[in-house]
Amino acid sequence: MSRTRKLDPVEIRVLGVLLEKEQATPDHYPLTTNAVLAGCNQKSNRDPVMELSETEVTEALDRLREDVLVWRSASARAERWEHRLDRRWELDARSKAIMTLLLLRGPQTPGELRSRSERLCSFDSVDQAEEILRELSGGFDALVCELPRRPGQREARWMHLESTEGDPREAEAAWQEPEPPAAAATPTTRPSQRAASDESAERIASLEDAVEELRSTVADLREQVRDLRSQLGLD
Repeated sequence: MSRTRKLDPVEIRVLGVLLEKEQATPDHYPLTTNAVLAGCNQKSNRDPVMELSETEVTEALDRLREDVLVWRSASARAERWEHRLDRRWELDARSKAIMTLLLLRGPQTPGELRSRSERLCSFDSVDQAEEILRELSGGFDALVCELPRRPGQREARWMHLESTEGDPREAEAAWQEPEPPAAAATPTTRPSQRAASDESAERIASLEDAVEELRSTVADLREQVRDLRSQLGLD
């Protein structure tokens, strides 16, 4: 893997969006600047949720282009952008899906990565997702690492290593789960109730994904209409 410089939060979000849309909505990829902006500011499947300006996104794209991490599409009538991470990070379909989710949603467990990757690439099992994570964490140029497991956690979380921000591994190591108040009663949730709740959450997430994809498509179509009107001299 060819490591790059550490990336700031806006650059990470931009790359995550380009990776995501390439896999989830290939018919609308490469992306216009407006489509990248809409993807960066999505409310669903993003952690943290961001409110970026067009200037912030444009400047991040220019910085990433200087490092050959993104590139302008020369064949498009409107300016479009695509990433160059497949070769730089040596990503196949499964490792690309995992890196996409980690860039967009922060640290996650192998189980979370598997369940959230359906729109990008399917995994046969949690073990398969963990196997890819192990591969990405190998060598001096590792792209991901495993975080210390919190008390009571069944699965450890994984994070990407491309951020300029502080190392979350240190915070995780110092984290201690707060003890519940002695007088507080712990409600009991039946397995069937948890399963129904999880299923509802997944359906809501799928609907939110569909809405955000429609918004991205509309932004793309608006860009094409503006370009066509300009060519016809109607503006």
